[in-house]
Amino acid sequence: METPQREYWVYILASLWGTLYVGVTRDLRKRLCEHQSHATAGFTARYDVTRLVHCECFRDINAAIAREKQIKGWSRAKRVALIVETNPGWDDLSEAW
Repeated sequence: METPQREYWVYILASLWGTLYVGVTRDLRKRLCEHQSHATAGFTARYDVTRLVHCECFRDINAAIAREKQIKGWSRAKRVALIVETNPGWDDLSEAW
């Protein structure tokens, strides 16, 4: 019997005013729900950073963590360029859920 593959997500959230947040999670839908409901006090709740504007899926947690750290180390301009490349309208990718 084959072991099911796990998925790990690196994601970028944005507020309506353009504040960005980069995170990593195993369950993107659950984590996004936590951000959107402000279930945890912190940066995303304080600045209402709730719109999913970019995400990438990985099978290896170490690769996902490395990618998160890479994106966090980038300038804001480089993060914005990544979002624009994959989501030019900055649409909330979670709206269809």
